[in-house]
Amino acid sequence: MNTAAAIGIITTALCLNGVAAVITQTPPSSPAPAVASASETGSSAIRRAAEANKYLFVFFYEKDDEATQAARKAFDEGVKQITPAPLSVKVDRTGPAEQELVTKFGVDRAPMPLILAIAPNGAITGGFPAAQLTEERLRDAVASVGLQKCLKALQDRRLVLVCLQNDRTQANEAAMKGVNDFKADAQFAAVTEIIKVDPNDTKEIKLLAQLKAEPQAKMAATAFLAPPGVLVGTVSGPTTKDGLMASLQKAMASCAPGAGAGCCPPPKK
Repeated sequence: MNTAAAIGIITTALCLNGVAAVITQTPPSSPAPAVASASETGSSAIRRAAEANKYLFVFFYEKDDEATQAARKAFDEGVKQITPAPLSVKVDRTGPAEQELVTKFGVDRAPMPLILAIAPNGAITGGFPAAQLTEERLRDAVASVGLQKCLKALQDRRLVLVCLQNDRTQANEAAMKGVNDFKADAQFAAVTEIIKVDPNDTKEIKLLAQLKAEPQAKMAATAFLAPPGVLVGTVSGPTTKDGLMASLQKAMASCAPGAGAGCCPPPKK
């Protein structure tokens, strides 16, 4: 998607087709309004959504012409159809108070209007031009909790070890052995995120498909991801630190000059 190429920070979200742990905070005593006030900035709306543990849909625009007004109306109507109800905010890309947010999301040269979906934990789980807006596309931008966690970690340029297991899967401890040893290694400790996902959770079907993992699996499995959204490999059963390191080294070795956006850059230290 050309638009995705212009939005650096959401490349990962689009790579995985849509994330550090989800922010879990006590809900406010009174429900937060679903639509931001006219004076609210994009940054304050993101904070408010995180505090309320809600999704936020951002409508970036530049001109207030008829086409933008029509897109904004369709956006408002589409957001109303999402359950549970998210928050939404309109952001004028040219507004002085919005420049930090515009820079953060890399939308300074993106075609306008543009819509971003932001999970409660801050992960970007969807981004597309308003011209491509449909209710289905808005709903698809809402990611499962596991996918939110994976995307957030990848967007923070961290390595991700997704542990697919529950109390019914076999070899859980053996599968965690290599994962924990890898995380404990000084060179990886600060740049590695461990995320546990129940392979029996029907809400995680999309994530399991993207990880090429088997739903309802009887054996514990581990998926290894690297930024921006590269599946380094999937291991069924026991893992070892050496095996995980070898998979990462192989993936990095394939990153020859000109390998393109699918190549994994070094994680952020």
